[in-house]
Amino acid sequence: MMGRTHALTGWCAGLAVAPLVGVNTLAQAVVFAATTAGYALLPDLDHPGARASTLLGPLTGGLSWLLRKASAGLYAVTKGPRDEDCTGTHRHLSHTLLFAVALGAAAAAGTEAGGPWAVAGVVLLGLLLAEDALGDWLLPVAGGAVVWWVYENNPGALGQLDAVTGLLGIAVGLGCFTHCLGDALTESGCPFLFPLPIAGETWYELRPPSLLRFRTGKGVENGLVFPVFSVLAVVLVPGVWPALAGLVTDLLDGATVEAGP
Repeated sequence: MMGRTHALTGWCAGLAVAPLVGVNTLAQAVVFAATTAGYALLPDLDHPGARASTLLGPLTGGLSWLLRKASAGLYAVTKGPRDEDCTGTHRHLSHTLLFAVALGAAAAAGTEAGGPWAVAGVVLLGLLLAEDALGDWLLPVAGGAVVWWVYENNPGALGQLDAVTGLLGIAVGLGCFTHCLGDALTESGCPFLFPLPIAGETWYELRPPSLLRFRTGKGVENGLVFPVFSVLAVVLVPGVWPALAGLVTDLLDGATVEAGP
């Protein structure tokens, strides 16, 4: 499975979408993107060996078991005449647009009803998932961003937490959506549009032509996809691109001056 790539693309998606939903400061963008990165791993909760399933031991393991049972039951009663004869667990229910939208809506509603502690819980789970995939560096970075965000809004920090419930719903749904897009590029594809029937299949696996697909954990993912998104992960951080553009401009201007007339 492509855990670190899912988390990395989720981070990039979070940074790209953040300004579109009104997340404009560096601290807010880092927290938003780290949350999105974490929930980009959540669809793989339907696999017992995935990071999301083993993160919190029996707790996430139990949730994984429940999700697999629900997915298998749903597959059994909804599969079309040309769908595969399989268990319907991994890459089924949790790998759909319907799941991404429903989980995002549930996160928004749950944090709005539960207040600051629910907000903190959703963010913390996202950070733990992302840190498990991307490395320990993420916790102090994201933790520092949370502290800075609170400092920026002191004394209205709790009010600010209440105000981000909708944003957390977007982050959660966007993370799951990004995961599905990544899986749709692999050999196995992704039943992204369930329950829309396509070619006699209710769980039709969307994927590009064979030349554009890649195998998880192999050369294309490790040698191309991950390095490209590693660069984007830095360039998309607020303020980095303008700084790089300014540096390049200064270097070019300096070279022009040295060349002279």
